[in-house]
Amino acid sequence: MKRELPSRPVHGHTFTQEARRAQIVEATIETLAAVGYARTSFTAICRQAKLSSTGLISYHFTGKPQLLWEVTRTIVEREDTLRTVRVERETTHSGRLRAYIASHFDFMASHPTDARALTEIAGLVRERPAHGLDDIARSVLSVERLVSLLEAGCRAGEFRIPDPQVLALAVQGALDNAVRHHESFTFADPERLARELADIFTRCTLTCDPPLEA
Repeated sequence: MKRELPSRPVHGHTFTQEARRAQIVEATIETLAAVGYARTSFTAICRQAKLSSTGLISYHFTGKPQLLWEVTRTIVEREDTLRTVRVERETTHSGRLRAYIASHFDFMASHPTDARALTEIAGLVRERPAHGLDDIARSVLSVERLVSLLEAGCRAGEFRIPDPQVLALAVQGALDNAVRHHESFTFADPERLARELADIFTRCTLTCDPPLEA
């Protein structure tokens, strides 16, 4: 279940140019994760990427919004690749919802730098909406794919949800807050947290209550 992404601009980049752009994007991700958005300047990115001049960044990206757009795209595509593999293994809608939630924690564990950088970007677009960041906000904050997953479960008769949009926002909010909390207070057992969140939200979707344990 992939998030909506803005369409990629068409550029006639050479292999060398693409490699340099990728180097700058990775350095930006590392800088965001290490020092936060407020201190992520072209100078800091240049230092992280070991470039000779900030002009090399300006040559490949017209400004910070375009660079953040590419950073967001890179991270979201990585997360979606991991999520799609987990979700598509499942044959039930509740299994897919559980996989969706678990994949969030998988991504935190396997791509911690990406997860921290994306949290910085999400915080930026939530707290300080700015011109040029609209596409980024739609990408980071979108719950459309999760809504589609829940609606498919309703059509199949497996879920009974009054408003899939509201539940999707609740799920995504819990996942986003888990990332922020993890950065300040590292989870002792993230797998357990993933299971418990999955249990909570799966119960919200069931057509009937599960039988009581004897």
